[in-house]
Amino acid sequence: MNINAKNLILGRVASLAAKKALLGENVNIFNIDLAVVTDGKTTVEKYKHKLERGVDPSHGPFFPKTPIGIIKRTIRGMLPYKQERGIEALARIKCYMGIPVKFKDVKLETIEKANLSKLPKYDFTSLKDLSNQLGWKR
Repeated sequence: MNINAKNLILGRVASLAAKKALLGENVNIFNIDLAVVTDGKTTVEKYKHKLERGVDPSHGPFFPKTPIGIIKRTIRGMLPYKQERGIEALARIKCYMGIPVKFKDVKLETIEKANLSKLPKYDFTSLKDLSNQLGWKR
């Protein structure tokens, strides 16, 4: 399954990808940086709080700042990642920023239920903007 995450809600894409991977299907997610996280500015505060957790920076919990890291961590939270089937399912999921050259001719699917236009409230942040506010330097 090849998913185009442009203007799709992060959690809904992640839950679909986790379900498909648990069923044994390979999932490729493209345009990760254009996916959106709903709730706008309060989302940034929640993610900053997750980053600052812990007494010592050399001990966890560690939280990613990159868009690919954030979505992989979100998907991992929806899988039994400490069990063998969860580890295998997470390995079946590949995330990409943009569309690589080798996938240029592949037909991309979009998920209608996860589209941003389905929301009554349009307060959102793109994953790229969220990562930049968390300190991702790119």
